[in-house]
Amino acid sequence: MGLRINDIAPDFTADSTAGEIKFHDWVGDGYAILFSHPKDFTPVCTTEFSAVAQLASEFEKRNTKVMGVSVDTVEEHVKWKADIEKVAGAPANFPIIDDTSLNVSKLYDMLPAEAYMPDGRTAADSASVRTTFIIGPDKKIRLMIIYPMTVGRNFAEILRALDAVQATDGQPLATPANWVPGQDVIVGLSLSTEEAKAKYGDVDVKLPYLRTVKI
Repeated sequence: MGLRINDIAPDFTADSTAGEIKFHDWVGDGYAILFSHPKDFTPVCTTEFSAVAQLASEFEKRNTKVMGVSVDTVEEHVKWKADIEKVAGAPANFPIIDDTSLNVSKLYDMLPAEAYMPDGRTAADSASVRTTFIIGPDKKIRLMIIYPMTVGRNFAEILRALDAVQATDGQPLATPANWVPGQDVIVGLSLSTEEAKAKYGDVDVKLPYLRTVKI
C-alpha cells in the first residue's frame, strides 16, 4: 500500500550537499517540504530548484525546511548548484540528497519497487520522480503532489498549500477553493454555529453546512 495523508513520513539517513542527514532529526519541530526530480542538469528541474532558491525567505517565515531528492550523486549536485544559482539569481542553500541507491525513492513510492537506474541513465529512466510532500512537526504527511516529467511544479501553489495546511492544522477548519491567506476559512462540521462563534467570533452562514469565519 502506498503512502497516505497522515502516515508517518518514512525516516531515512542519506548523504547530501549539507552532509549526512537523518531525516526526522533534520525536520525537527517545524514543517518540511521534500521534493524530488528526475535528474540533475535537466531544464525543467533547474527552473524548479531555482524557484525554491528564490523562495528561501518565504519558507523561513513559515518555519519550513526544504530538501531536494535526486537519483544523482552529491558531487553532481554540487556542480549543478552553480547552474541553479545562475538561473535563480539567489543562493541554493537547501540540501539535496544523494539517492543513487533509490532508497528514498522507494520509501516514498516515487518509483516502482523494481526500478533500476542503468549506467548512463537519462531523465526518462526516472520519469516518475517529480513528487512533493509537506510534512508536519509530528512527522506526518500533510500533503502529496505528483507531477509528470513534462510539467514543472507551481511553487506559488505549493507555498499557498503550505499556508492552508498551517492555517488549519489541529483546528476544526478547512480552506475553500482558491483560498489565499487573509481570506475567510470554513468551519468544520464538528462545530455547531454557536461553538464556532464562541471560538472564532462572527460566523457567516452561507448554507447550513457552509459557514465561514475570519482567522
